[in-house]
Amino acid sequence: MAHRAGRWLHLAVAAVALAADAPARAQQPAEPQQLAPAVDRAVLNGYRRYNSTCNHCHGPDGIGSSFAPSLIDRPLPYERFRQIVEQGSASGTSVMRGFATDPNVAPHVRDIYAYLEARAEGRMGRGRPAPAR
Repeated sequence: MAHRAGRWLHLAVAAVALAADAPARAQQPAEPQQLAPAVDRAVLNGYRRYNSTCNHCHGPDGIGSSFAPSLIDRPLPYERFRQIVEQGSASGTSVMRGFATDPNVAPHVRDIYAYLEARAEGRMGRGRPAPAR
């Protein structure tokens, strides 16, 4: 019986210690988010637009997926990229719809390209870029 009481005492002491430490842990700042180097406004906007529409198929940070190609391994010239984004593309069983009428994509194709170009050239790593100051 004394052994059981000792175990409960240890548990109670541990619970009190954790409870006493909780306010201090709550006040500690969160770990800073890892950000890519600062980029210009076009690249930052391209990152945001890419992640709202394109990453679902082309993967995070343009790396590609099992059913859509990487957009950074072998970048297309801008005009060809724009044409595919606006009109879509079909190759075998792989189909991408066009975004010419999508107000979240069509006006921002150049910014999306700027983001992917920065990734392809190694000027920007993976992750959310920090805005230039």
